[in-house]
Amino acid sequence: MSTFERHIIKRLLKGFVLFVGALLVFFIVLHWVEYSDDFLDGGATIWEVFTVFYPNYVPEIIRLTSPLALFLSCIYLTGTLAQELQLVALQTSGVSLYQLMRPYLGVGLLVTVFMFGFNGWVVPKTNEVVVRYENEYLPGNQKSVQTSEIHRRNGPHSILSVGYYDADRKRAHTVSLQQLAGDARLARRVDANRMEWDDSLEVWRLDDVTRRTFVKGEPQRKRTIASLDTTLQVYPRDLARSKNDVAAMTIPAAAEYLAALRRSGVGGLTRPLVAYYNKFAYPFANLLLVLIGVPIASTRRRGGQAVRFAIGLLIAFVYLSVQKLAEPLGYAGTLSPAWTAWLPHLTFAVVALLVLWWARK
Repeated sequence: MSTFERHIIKRLLKGFVLFVGALLVFFIVLHWVEYSDDFLDGGATIWEVFTVFYPNYVPEIIRLTSPLALFLSCIYLTGTLAQELQLVALQTSGVSLYQLMRPYLGVGLLVTVFMFGFNGWVVPKTNEVVVRYENEYLPGNQKSVQTSEIHRRNGPHSILSVGYYDADRKRAHTVSLQQLAGDARLARRVDANRMEWDDSLEVWRLDDVTRRTFVKGEPQRKRTIASLDTTLQVYPRDLARSKNDVAAMTIPAAAEYLAALRRSGVGGLTRPLVAYYNKFAYPFANLLLVLIGVPIASTRRRGGQAVRFAIGLLIAFVYLSVQKLAEPLGYAGTLSPAWTAWLPHLTFAVVALLVLWWARK
């Protein structure tokens, strides 16, 4: 590695850290201005918000802003080199743009790999606190998808129906567990007024139970039981889901969670699947924006850094807009969740290749 490449890496990382810090302050101030009244009206104290909520919110902000911060750092550094004619001197001496980009690509790959691990394992841990505080203190921010008239598959021939589920107490009301015979005929049915999860035994406890057995050609057999403990393939997390549930899970936990939802016959999984695939796709924005930023900033322009920053912010805004526009298509099922997560990045990968092709080598 040459002295010049080490110089580029050092300045690029320094700029990245500075821009991340600036964006952190900007986002926290903006968030506080927007939600301060809601926090205080909800019963939170200022001390609690700034010592518990925002410290746990910082990793999520870093995850969201890291591509923009690296992009701005890339534009600032490359633009400075272009304005000072250092790039012209290098290219005149035979150094191509592709050779110049090697330290940039190294930093881009390093940040991409780091953010993949950060996004997949660190951010979910802190998001647990963020989601809990938002649900508790911000009115209208409850993320529960379904709490009544819930139906889940409990194995190949068994269906669990719940009239209402209290997620905080892990308690279900008006419960019916139906066991079907091989010919889709109802073979057995267990009804209970209440079903509650026992954390110590990891079983469901049913109260006021009525068990009915149906045999073809015979009258039904009925039995009443005061209480009954049973194990099901349906767990508390399967009964009350949240729009932000996957955001508060590591990649392995999210994969296991989604597999469990599929086994229990849960529908409407497009939103959590989009969030799951985004854990893999979003870190690549760091590398792609570097590929776009260097060619754009390497050319001297009238207006200097102000014009470069304006172009950079416009590109970043379009990038984020494409992601946000694609998400509703994935939620509605128009696009598959995987395509929804990857399509914006694939689109800008093509843009990056075109920019590299047109740039002066």
